[in-house]
Amino acid sequence: MVDIKPAAAPRGPRSARDTSARDLKFQQLAGELRRGILAGDWAAGTKLPTENQLAKETGLSMTTVRRAYEELVGQGLVVRRQGAGTFVTTPDRRGSRARCSIGVLVPDTQLYYPRVLQGIEEALSAAGARLQLATYHYDRREEELDLRFLLDSGVDGLLLVPTLLGLDDPAGRADQLMSLPVPAVFLERRLADAGPGDRTEHVCSDHQAGAYDAVMHLHRLGHERIALVTRCNNPTEAAVLQGFDRGMRDLGLATDLRHSAVKERWGPDVADEFLARLVDSSVTAALVLGDREAAFIEGAARRRGLRIPEQLALVSYDDETADVAEVPLTAVSPPKYRVGRMAAEVLLRRLAEGDACPLHQVRLRPRIVIRASCGARPVRQ
Repeated sequence: MVDIKPAAAPRGPRSARDTSARDLKFQQLAGELRRGILAGDWAAGTKLPTENQLAKETGLSMTTVRRAYEELVGQGLVVRRQGAGTFVTTPDRRGSRARCSIGVLVPDTQLYYPRVLQGIEEALSAAGARLQLATYHYDRREEELDLRFLLDSGVDGLLLVPTLLGLDDPAGRADQLMSLPVPAVFLERRLADAGPGDRTEHVCSDHQAGAYDAVMHLHRLGHERIALVTRCNNPTEAAVLQGFDRGMRDLGLATDLRHSAVKERWGPDVADEFLARLVDSSVTAALVLGDREAAFIEGAARRRGLRIPEQLALVSYDDETADVAEVPLTAVSPPKYRVGRMAAEVLLRRLAEGDACPLHQVRLRPRIVIRASCGARPVRQ
């Protein structure tokens, strides 16, 4: 008998395709059956319960049961014989038809993550694997529901962008996620302060190096009074701050020219306030996290009559909307597509090799895209 617990209805959009409560039930049932088949609860050639029997056992509708069986047929785990029933396939036959299913959990699908998802999709498509996407909208409760949804859907592995910032025990949370019943690889998240104690498998942009390179770039252009302006309380800020400080120290420059505000406060008033501080401190260049905040600084400079880049050079961090700013922004550009593709490839290798696969902890260095806001001559692509 298959034990299926009724699932709570999803809160808001969860994937590229809207998932109804009925969809969730059929995927949950298919996941339970799939795990039973792979665990050997039903041997090859065994006849599974009829749709009518399974509907009575689980309390689910015939339509839900039928869709669950169709899902298993698509995965090559069962075969349906007209007039005879549904039977578990042999492992040899299964191996040629089954498609690996990868769950992907991201906080949103706007701005930063479309390029990450493109890299994931292309890697999985090339390997014949399918993607199941869930989006938790930076809501911790929804994150837990989405994670359970993906596991109940029977995914073989997980690509996760988990919440670690602001937790009392981020290392404990990371250990919990690494101990899930399927392998997990983190995207753009790692335990930055754990050193060799970090046992997570992850692929991340090296934001510390990106900020460091931005400082060096501005210094090569002749700037020594360089400020850092950030949107605080986001996962990238700590690494950007570390990279900025290290770059300034290596150059023997002051590291105290830093200003930050939470996302909700950022707007023209905060930009005017920060720009006044930059002018009072004789700052000639600034690294700004992220593009939106850098655009606000540009607006404040225009209102004050300052010319960019002649009187204030700017480098933004993220390169999502930097090219459409009033003065196109030179930007630190994290390798989002590569992060997604490489993380998917690492997970597929982990699934293929198991414990024989070495633990991957990958950091990819961002590049600087030169535009008008820093005063350097753009490099022709």
